[in-house]
Amino acid sequence: MLCEKPIALQADEIDELIKIRDTSGLLLAEAYMIVHHPQWQYAKELLQSGVIGDLIQVDGVFSYNNSSDPKNIRNSAVTGGGSLPDIGVYTFGSTRFMTEEEPEEILHSSISWENGVDVWANVSARFPSFRFMGVTSMRMQARQEMNFQGTNGLIRLTAPFNPQVFGQAEVHLFREEGNLETFSFPSENHYVKQLEAFCSSVKDGADYPCALEFSKGTQRMIDMVFAKELSEGTLKNSV
Repeated sequence: MLCEKPIALQADEIDELIKIRDTSGLLLAEAYMIVHHPQWQYAKELLQSGVIGDLIQVDGVFSYNNSSDPKNIRNSAVTGGGSLPDIGVYTFGSTRFMTEEEPEEILHSSISWENGVDVWANVSARFPSFRFMGVTSMRMQARQEMNFQGTNGLIRLTAPFNPQVFGQAEVHLFREEGNLETFSFPSENHYVKQLEAFCSSVKDGADYPCALEFSKGTQRMIDMVFAKELSEGTLKNSV
């Protein structure tokens, strides 16, 4: 089963899904398509090659405006709505995918709420070797970008989440000297590649690139953000 995201609303709920997968011997995964796109695979190769030196900061933005569609499932708490469950998985998950690190602490969480769902969130986090800053919103002009900045260079993805819709998938590499190299992926479709990978895993037993354990890690980071927001809100109310 390939399930649309979010596959769960809390990280510990995914433990039961992992147990079902393992005991049944069947493949169960979340439809997290971006890791199948060659722009992300190439960007990860660049990062791991050390071309930008030591990674210092990751920052990203993913936004759109669906305020005119109040019945959209993303605008309802009952249907698991909110900017973080819907698109925070991309800014958070892509950071984890690229670096293979997990957040140690949420340093800051600022969230705007409407009808029980987060419609704007500003988050900063500490990872073992770098800091993360991200914004997600369902109330702003469409925008998406991810940056991985090191001591000697910068990797930027210009249409990281909706290539061919938001824009052409490109990876920009800025080197220390100020030179820019651009790598374009004009025709690749990550949904097609996701299904191809899933079918290969089902038919041939190939390892699936996005296991439930990965999905759990991203959901855990979302859980940490909501917990930080709650603790800070409680603190403010107690002052």
